[in-house]
Amino acid sequence: MAKAARMSVWLEDTDGAVEPRPRASRGRRAEQPSGLDRERITRATVKLLDAEGLAKFSMRRLAGELGVTAMSVYWYVDTKDDLLELALDQAFGELEIPDTDAEELPDWQTQLRELAATYRELLVRHPWISPLVGNFLNVGPKSLLFSRAVQRVIARTGLTLAQQRGAVSSVFQFVYGYGTIEGHFRQRCAEVGLTQDEYFHKAMAAFSVPEEMADDFSHAERMMEAVEEGGDVDAMRDMDFQVALDLQIAGIETLVSQRR
Repeated sequence: MAKAARMSVWLEDTDGAVEPRPRASRGRRAEQPSGLDRERITRATVKLLDAEGLAKFSMRRLAGELGVTAMSVYWYVDTKDDLLELALDQAFGELEIPDTDAEELPDWQTQLRELAATYRELLVRHPWISPLVGNFLNVGPKSLLFSRAVQRVIARTGLTLAQQRGAVSSVFQFVYGYGTIEGHFRQRCAEVGLTQDEYFHKAMAAFSVPEEMADDFSHAERMMEAVEEGGDVDAMRDMDFQVALDLQIAGIETLVSQRR
């Protein structure tokens, strides 16, 4: 019977230890590899994932980057999944977390925008994060710092506890989806050797709406005219993100005003 996957590397290593744990089950008696630690391996994993993506990542490929054997890496992590989960939390450490402990805080709307923006930037910068967020519990120490900040900001909105859960899901699942699509689009453009604007204009020039759908898509075509007439993809995407976030915040404010 295959061994069941454990829930999280963080639930097993509850103390966040970075020291290696040799696996007696393999019956190895080799000496601990020198020059390695879990932190170095995790940093190398993030770098490799950024360069080559999740699909091409392997323990053998990582070991080659580190100049060691794959078995040496297993002194510090039990499985590839454990390592990916460690890399995910390492990336979350890049998030800029607003101060939620100060005596005088900006309004919750400002801090919510800051958290949404930094999360979007992280997803765009590391496209490999998106599938991992959906696959792991994401309860590492760096991720929890971000979650705590989100909860503290949402708690200041005036929503009930049940509404706060929904607000977190509404805002940050929206950001997750937006950042995921944006990050993958940028990655696709890089793979085909085009800028985002070149890719967009080339696609628009090649695509034609089926005649029977022309009336239905005429409004969509008018919405895209600004980009086609000298705008750029980044500006369009930033504007769309801000409008969508405005709608999220307006929805929260509406719920709060209804309670009052």
